[in-house]
Amino acid sequence: MGRDYTAARGFEKPKMRARRAVAPPPAGASIRLGGGGRTMRALVIGASGGIGGAVAAALAAGGAEVVGLSRARDGFDITDEGSIAAGLAALAGPFDLILVATGGLGVAGAPEKSLRALDPAAMAAEFALNATGPALVLKHGLRLMPRGGRSVFAALSARVGSIGDNRLGGWYSYRASKAALNQLIRTASVEVARTHPQAVVVALHPGTVATGLSARHLGGHPAVPPAEAAANLLRVMGGLTAADTGGFFDWAGKPVPW
Repeated sequence: MGRDYTAARGFEKPKMRARRAVAPPPAGASIRLGGGGRTMRALVIGASGGIGGAVAAALAAGGAEVVGLSRARDGFDITDEGSIAAGLAALAGPFDLILVATGGLGVAGAPEKSLRALDPAAMAAEFALNATGPALVLKHGLRLMPRGGRSVFAALSARVGSIGDNRLGGWYSYRASKAALNQLIRTASVEVARTHPQAVVVALHPGTVATGLSARHLGGHPAVPPAEAAANLLRVMGGLTAADTGGFFDWAGKPVPW
C-alpha cells in the first residue's frame, strides 16, 4: 500500500527520566543509519503534506529507504482504524523511524475563539485526526519497530498543545487534541520501553511552517519553509536517545512545557 520514495521520482521505561535539551548533530547531518550498518528505513505517515513530504525527500536524498503513506495518494485514513491496520499490515519491518506528520486545525470549521463556538462533533473530528489517529498508528505500527536496536517513533504536536505555555486561550479543540496527543505519547512511551528498551517515542513541535495547513492562520507570523522544518526535525531526531523517550521537544531540541 505504501510507496517507496526517491528524490528523483517522488512517491511511487517504566521510570521516566528528567527531560533534557537534545544536543542535535551538526547541521546537514542525517538521522542515524539502521543497525548493523544496514540502510536506514523510514516510514512517513502523511507523506503528501508539506512537512511529511519534505522529511521524506530529505531522508531519501540522504540514502535512506523511505516508505510513505497518505490519504491523498494511498487512501490511508488516519481517522479510520481499519485503514490504519490494513495499511500497516501490508508493510514489513523493521523501520528505524516512524514519523506521523498528519494533523489539522479547524478540521470541521474555523478554530473556536470562545466557549460559545464549541461544537461536540467538531471537537471529536479534531481529536480523531490529531490525537487518536497517531496513537492508533503506534498501536498497529509497534511491530514494525526493532526490539533490539534504536528506533524513533515521533508524532508532530504543537506548542499550543502545551498546557503550561497557554496564555492566550482560544483554539479549544486544537489545543486540547494536541495536549491529548502529548499525553498519549508519554503514556505509550512507558509501555514501549518494556519491550523496546532502545526505542524513542516522542512528540515534536516543528515550529511555524509555511504549508497549506498553516497558510490561512499565519497572519503576520513568520514561518519557515517545509525543507527547513524537515532539516530541523531530522537533526533533533538524530540527537535523541532512549533517555529522551516520552518527551515533547521543539524544532531546536528544547523541551516544551507540558
